Amino acid sequence: MAERLIIGLDSSTQSTKAIAWTKSGEIVAEGRADIPMQTSQKDYCEQDPNDWWDTTVTALNQLAQQIDVSLVDGLAISNQRETIGFFDAELNSVHPAMVWLDSRSGLEADELSERVGRERLHTISGKPKDIIPSNSSVMWVRKNRPDVFNAASQVREVGSYLHWHLAGVNAVSWASADPSGMFDIERKEWSDEILAVVGVTRDQFAKPVPPGTLVGGLTDAAAEATGLKAGTPIFAGAGDGQCAGLGVDAAKEGRVYLNLGTAVVTGLWSKTPNISNSWRTMLSPTGDGYFLEGVMRGGTYFLDWMVKHYIAPDEGNAAHEALHAKALELPVGSDGLMVCPYLSGCMNPFWDANAKAAIYGISPAHDTSYLYRASMEGLTGEVARTIFDMRDQGLKVTEIIGVGGGANSPLWRQMLVDATGIPLTLSKSLEASSLGAAMIAAVGTGWFESFDEASQAMSATGETYHPDPVAHKEWKVLLERQQTFNAFCCHNETLS
Repeated sequence: MAERLIIGLDSSTQSTKAIAWTKSGEIVAEGRADIPMQTSQKDYCEQDPNDWWDTTVTALNQLAQQIDVSLVDGLAISNQRETIGFFDAELNSVHPAMVWLDSRSGLEADELSERVGRERLHTISGKPKDIIPSNSSVMWVRKNRPDVFNAASQVREVGSYLHWHLAGVNAVSWASADPSGMFDIERKEWSDEILAVVGVTRDQFAKPVPPGTLVGGLTDAAAEATGLKAGTPIFAGAGDGQCAGLGVDAAKEGRVYLNLGTAVVTGLWSKTPNISNSWRTMLSPTGDGYFLEGVMRGGTYFLDWMVKHYIAPDEGNAAHEALHAKALELPVGSDGLMVCPYLSGCMNPFWDANAKAAIYGISPAHDTSYLYRASMEGLTGEVARTIFDMRDQGLKVTEIIGVGGGANSPLWRQMLVDATGIPLTLSKSLEASSLGAAMIAAVGTGWFESFDEASQAMSATGETYHPDPVAHKEWKVLLERQQTFNAFCCHNETLS
């Protein structure tokens, strides 16, 4: 008998991927389509919402041609977070969607924080004052595009927009709504208090439902467009970051989820919504508890940028391998050379969009391999301090699960375990966000009785790495020096 399938639809920032999964977490087939991005002006980062649906149709059609669609038991969405679109009553776009990378709404973020109250805004939404949540983006449209704002009877993030096109329903997962910064993470509903300051009402948003809720079946029109079977169950998913945490079995006590990708995300599940400037508090993709996320916007992106512009501008990607080999031989602390990695501003712990990257302590003894190592040490220190802050609030941390391209670096892996003193296990689960969405659908459709059971069956881990006690002591000294230096890079008014 042919094996039953679940689809994890990962509509991320750059592409839409439709992947069919088995009950044991194996990929059977995949469809993919790139999502265009427009950056017509400084600080602008936009998408056409029609492309969210068009790429979904393309990816699902590619997938449907490779599988028996009658074997599909359900589908759930992992969606890019904080990106927001503006629509009329028929869900026709009236303005380009503002992507989470868009940074034009700094003044609105300040105003929102002042009017709601910085601590109050943080407590309700779980998000410190920042330009990434879409609350300030909506305010920007209200103040700068009043004609668009008046025409926008509906405001949608990616997940609920796709629910409408797939199943004809007006529903959004809690874990897709809350990244907006307009959702009450304890009440699990839109926050009228924040919405009033933003200038919208909850009627303009989709109805919040728990992750895993059956929101509807694939409509006849959507079935014809995608190649899937009409009536295929659609389950409420979650944001792509939370789905990735679930996909590597980190939606449980004690396991830190560390994504060493373009950005670096350090996530830990918590039963309660612990509020801190050391992370942002997100709802769990299981509907039970929360994910505490430390975020650096520049991870491997920062390393690539440093190599391209400063370390080896003429050598391209090949430079990384040679620099990596040399940096392995250098001491902890790079003989006094330090790099602050705030190239794209700082999220936690300072939440300063105007923070700058910096290099300190250069001497004639420092060659490019020292600069490479110090850059990686700067990123590592941010992760370690986030984890220590989690422990300081009484949260249990027993291991780190590493994913993303950076996890393939022996140097970075060892830095992380030495800096934190915590073992790191590599995840073998590919496409973690899609897999997390698939787990949500698998529980929703009854394949498994719990998310823990689904994670045990569908995720996989590889080798574990352990800290060097001597290096760990050296890292304690370096982490304190870095913290002082990084704080200066965020509060350098004396240089302005």
